[in-house]
Amino acid sequence: MHIHWFPGHMTKSLREMEDSLPLADIVLYVLDARAPQSCINPIFGEKVGHKPIIYILNKADLVLEAEVDKWVGKLSAQNTAAVKLNATASGGGKIIFPLIKKLAAERLERFKNKGLSCGLRGMVIGVPNTGKSTIINNLCGAAKTITGNKPGVTRGKQWVRVNEYFELLDTPGTLYPKLSDQATARKLAYIGSIKDEVTDTLGLAYAFIEDVHSLYPDVIKNRYGVEPQISAAETLQLIAKARGHMQRGGVPDVERAAIGLLDDFRKGRLGKIILD
Repeated sequence: MHIHWFPGHMTKSLREMEDSLPLADIVLYVLDARAPQSCINPIFGEKVGHKPIIYILNKADLVLEAEVDKWVGKLSAQNTAAVKLNATASGGGKIIFPLIKKLAAERLERFKNKGLSCGLRGMVIGVPNTGKSTIINNLCGAAKTITGNKPGVTRGKQWVRVNEYFELLDTPGTLYPKLSDQATARKLAYIGSIKDEVTDTLGLAYAFIEDVHSLYPDVIKNRYGVEPQISAAETLQLIAKARGHMQRGGVPDVERAAIGLLDDFRKGRLGKIILD
């Protein structure tokens, strides 16, 4: 399956993010723990430069702990830190505060020595639908930003006061201006970072069946009680029958089954899966 991506407002979002970066002391880079590598936009690295980065592997509850821990290790370096998180869990974001103070320690000390109170500013970036706004609300302990379960919910810039020394800028999710790597594009589509409206749901479901079966051979059988076939199309037909998704004349409703399959993955019903 080939995903055609039209940059549109994403180019504008990237430009807005670039304009706001000079105002930030630290960057919170939110990744979906199920596809952390695919969520890392190479252009972000160029724009962020040498600012401290905290990588937040969100939705970590949907991945085996050992797998998330590997990525936490990979992403931790001298001027970066990484943490796993489930942003929907109350108070889960508190583990981020010590990392902010650690990475911004030099700036905090410099202001302290001058007898000044230091206000830190952070910027939250990431591809759409990784839970950026949910993380901000978790940090604040209140719903101060607009959240949703679809990509593209956040519109425009929002500065949010977190506590007495820290405020955050929530930004719209930003994809690559060009998604030439189809494997990466598929993974971003699986996790919902690319709007379903611009993808072929049936083709995406076929690709997902092939990809997930190569990684986790028992997932389809365990969830739906059907044996994966050589053809993904045949497998989806069996899933449709198993779920009772039938049209008149006993024809499997594969479109409905495709939507249900992707929804099952996104909501963790297929088990703990990591794609990268």
